[in-house]
Parts: sequence; C-alpha cells; structure tokens
Amino acid sequence: MRIGIGPSTFAQEDKTPLELLQQAGITVVPNPTGKRLTEAEITQFLVGEKLDGLLAGLEPLNRRVLEAARPTLKAIARVGIGITNVDVAACREFGIRFSFTPDGPTEAVAEMTLAALLTLSRDLLPMNAALHAGKWPKMISRSLKELTVLVVGYGRIGRAVAAELSQLGSTILVCDPFLPATAPCEFQKVTLTEGLAEADVVTLHAAGDKALLGEAEFVQAKPGLIVLNSARGELVEEAALVRALESGRVGKAWFDAFWQEPYTGPLTRFEQVLLTPHTCTYTRRCRLAMESEAVRNLLADLKA
Repeated sequence: MRIGIGPSTFAQEDKTPLELLQQAGITVVPNPTGKRLTEAEITQFLVGEKLDGLLAGLEPLNRRVLEAARPTLKAIARVGIGITNVDVAACREFGIRFSFTPDGPTEAVAEMTLAALLTLSRDLLPMNAALHAGKWPKMISRSLKELTVLVVGYGRIGRAVAAELSQLGSTILVCDPFLPATAPCEFQKVTLTEGLAEADVVTLHAAGDKALLGEAEFVQAKPGLIVLNSARGELVEEAALVRALESGRVGKAWFDAFWQEPYTGPLTRFEQVLLTPHTCTYTRRCRLAMESEAVRNLLADLKA
C-alpha cells in the first residue's frame, strides 16, 4: 500500500508519524517538490505514483484532481482543521474516505493569536525597530484589560481565544451566526455590526471563503481597530483593508493566512502590520499531535 505525503514539512521535527506508517508496512512517497503542490503537481503525484492514500496539507484537492485519482485513491487525511481546499462532496461521490484533525491546532493557534495581539497592543514592533535604529522611545501602549475583543467564529479555536483573553481581563464579544441559541456561551453574543461598533480588536476564527470584513464593515468599526486573522485570507477584502490601513480606520493588523501564498502583496508595505507565513500550528507539540492523528485516521480508513 502506497501513501503520499502532501505537506512539505511533515515529520520534520519528530519522526514518530513516519514510524507509525512504517510499522504498518506502508510505502511512504514524499512530496516531490519540497513545497505546496499545485493542482497539476498534486494530480501528477496521485496518479503517477498510484497512491492509495494521501496525508494532505493545503493542496487543491478539487473535483478534477479527485476524479483523476479515484481509480486508486481510497482515503485522504487532512493534517489540520481547514477543509476548504478539499471537495468533500466529490470525496463522498467517488468513495474516497476523508478525515481531518480538528482538535490538534486549537492550543497552538490560540497561543499565537494571543502573542500577536500582545505584540501589536504593546507596540513591540515600532519599539524594536527604533532600538535597532539607535533610538530609545518609550511608548504608552494598551493593556489587554483595556480592550474589547470581538471573536468572530466560536468553534474550538474561537472558544480558546475568548477564554484566554477573558482570563487576562479583556471584555469579550462573540459573533457566530451558526451558534445555536441554546449553545452555552459565557460571553455576550452580538451581530457583526454590533460588535464592530464596540470592539477595539476583531479576531477571525470562522470557516468558509466569504468575506466578512470589507469596506462597509471597516466604516462601521471604531477608528484604530486591530484586525487579527489566523483563519483564512478570504475572510477579509484585501483592497478594503489596505484603504482602511491608509486612512487609520484600521490601526494595526496581524495575518497568518493569506489570499495567495507565499504572500508578497500590499500588506508588506505597512510597518504596523505583523505578517507570519501561515505558521500558527508550527509548534513541535501541535505538529506531532496533528500528524500522528492524521496517520491514525488514514490507517483506519485504509484498514492498514
């Protein structure tokens, strides 16, 4: 049985997930490019290598790819929480089993969201730049206790971020139209419009690829809004965000997920924008947990 590895950094820090495959007698076929595979590359990889299973990252596993691979492909295990790159309906139609690892990223993403907010709210970026330039500024920044934070998306990660910031004294508002009215939520539930009118910070933890923040939303927001996005670039209209940064409507931002990756777009021009290369889950603990869970899911689906 042959299993392909999509993520270029799979088992980079800890070989345990690879050992689980080897112990099961699996032939492991590594990513042939050392980077994220394009549609043409992942199609060639699946078809050319006659793969029975795929440990997937963010490769475009759309209907065209899956239809080409279905003569041999039996199962896909996504290493991570997002599934927008996988046509799950096509998987069902073609009899390809699909799994993902929704619990593994929670701690790491919440932790990095908190780190990004502290970096921005305490003005660490400009103070660091000034000291490297031989200056000694003493900037008055904002405590987390001063901030009202709007959490958009109240799933595993959103709940963790809300809980951590609440413990540190922030006021939490929650916006999630898919949250059932009977679902427990210890924080005030608001609409996006209501939340933006009050929030100093908006942090995105929603699914999907529909823009939630655009021109109209930035106009409704308090001036100087801090935008945090660890979820998906598509949740924010890039051009509208650039205009909001230029006008000061958005004061600062952090993005770990982008419209196109690797990202080289206009946000790189703004010193008040913190950019990280889609690495929220890149802790040793998180990667080991997600990769090991994905391997176990795949072996179970293949009954290897």
